[in-house]
Amino acid sequence: MDKNEKNAALKTEQTPVKGVDKFKTNFGFLMAAVGSAVGLGNIWGFPFKTGKGGGFAFLLIYLILVVLVGYPILLGEISLGRKSGKGAIFAYRDADKRFTFNGWFAALAPVFLICFYVTLGGYVCKYMVANLMDLLGLGWGVGGRESGEFFGSFISSGTEAVLFGFIFLALTTFIVLHGTGGIEKFATTAMPALYVILIILAIRSLTLPGAMKGVEYMFKPNWEVFKGSGWITVLASAGGQMFFSLSLSSGCMISYGSYLDKNENLEKNARLIPIYDTSAALLAALVVLPAVFAYGLEPGGGPGLLFVTLQTVFNKMGVWGSLFGFVFYFLVFIAALTSSMGMMEGTVSPMKDLMEAKGIALGRTGITLIFTAIAAAGSTLISLDALGGNPAIKHIFGFGDWLTTFDLFAEGFLMPVGAFFLAILFGWIKTAWLDEEIQLSSEFRNKAFFHFTLKWIVPLFMAFVLIGQLNDFFAWGLF
Repeated sequence: MDKNEKNAALKTEQTPVKGVDKFKTNFGFLMAAVGSAVGLGNIWGFPFKTGKGGGFAFLLIYLILVVLVGYPILLGEISLGRKSGKGAIFAYRDADKRFTFNGWFAALAPVFLICFYVTLGGYVCKYMVANLMDLLGLGWGVGGRESGEFFGSFISSGTEAVLFGFIFLALTTFIVLHGTGGIEKFATTAMPALYVILIILAIRSLTLPGAMKGVEYMFKPNWEVFKGSGWITVLASAGGQMFFSLSLSSGCMISYGSYLDKNENLEKNARLIPIYDTSAALLAALVVLPAVFAYGLEPGGGPGLLFVTLQTVFNKMGVWGSLFGFVFYFLVFIAALTSSMGMMEGTVSPMKDLMEAKGIALGRTGITLIFTAIAAAGSTLISLDALGGNPAIKHIFGFGDWLTTFDLFAEGFLMPVGAFFLAILFGWIKTAWLDEEIQLSSEFRNKAFFHFTLKWIVPLFMAFVLIGQLNDFFAWGLF
C-alpha cells in the first residue's frame, strides 16, 4: 500500500459516514427541523418582544433579518450536514480542519441549553397536569389559587420541580434513543397537531372582549422606540429572537441535514423552515397577547408570562379555564419537547461520530444516556435554584440565578460565535465548497445572494449580536 492509499484508508477510518440514520421523507425532516425551531422562545419571547419593540416595526426588522441572516446560515448548516453526512464536529473538519473547533462549539451549545430547557419543560408538564386535574375535578391542580402564589409554591418545592424536569427529560431521551425514526415519527404527528391547536386557541383568544388591544399592542407601528440609540436595542432584540428561534449554531440543523436524502431540495427547505417557524410565532402571539389584554393584565416576557400571567387568564375564564389551560400547556409541551429533541440530537450525533472514529463501541444508546445524565445534573441544579429564589445556592458572574449562567455559555457566546465562524469559513475561505451539494437538488438560484450575505452581512451582524448578548448578560450599558 503506497502513501496515498494509506492516507485515504486513514481518512475513511477516522471519518465515519452515517448510513442507517436517515429521514424516510422530506416531510419528516421538515417537521423535525421546524419542531426544533418552534419552542418556548416563540411562545413567551416573540409576543412580548414584538409589542415592546414597536409592533409592526419590530416585525418588519425581524423578517428582514430572517431573510438576510437566518436563511443563509440555515442553508449553510443543512448543506454542510448533508455533504459531510456527519454531525457538527466532523462536518466542520471535513470542510476545513482549522475550523474543527467550531464543530465543538456547535456540539457543546446544546449541553448548556438542555439543562435549563429540561427544567422549563418540567414546569410546562406541571401546569399541563394541574389544569387537567382541575378539569377532571380530581384535586392536585391550581384549585383557584392566585397564579403567582401557585407558581412560587411549585418552584420553591425543589423536589417537585426536579421530578417534573426528569419526566420531561425521560420523554426526550426515549424519543432520541430511537434515532431518526423516533424523531421523525413524533415530529410528523406532533407538529401538525401543534398548528391546529394554535389556530383553535388563536380564534378563541381573538373573540374575547377587549382582545383587539392585544392585537394593536403587537402590530401597531410605534416608531418612537427607534429614537436615539433605541434602534440598536430593537435591532439586537429582533436579531436575537430570529437567531435563537431558528435553532441556529446548536448542532441540530447540521445533524438533521446529515440525515437528509440527496434528492431533497435544500434551498426550498431552508426557505420553508423560517416560514413555518415565524407562522408559529405569530399564531402564538395571537393566542397570548389578546387574552392578556382582554383580562386587563400587563404583558411581560419569560416564565412570568407563561406560568403566572397566562394562568391568571385561565383562572378568570371560569368553567372553561381549565380546559383552555390544559390545551394551551399541552401545546407548549409539544413545542418544548420537539425543541429538546433537536438539542439532544445536536450533541448525540457528533459524539457518536467521534466514538466511531476512535473505535469506541459506545453507540447511540450509550451516548444518549451519558448526555441524559449530564442534563439531569444541570437541570437538578437549576430546579433547586428556583429561578434564583433559593438562598442556599450560590451563583457566579454576579448573576441572580443559574439559568442565566447556563444561557450565557450557550446563547450568549457559543451560538453567535459559531454562526460568525460559519460565515467566515463559507463566505471568505471555502466560498464554493457547499455549492455542488446545494446544486444536487436545485438550480441554486439564490447562489449570488447566499454568497453575498455570508460574506458581508452575516459576519457583521453576528459580531453585533455577540456584543448585544454580552451587553445584556453583564449589563455593560453600551446601548
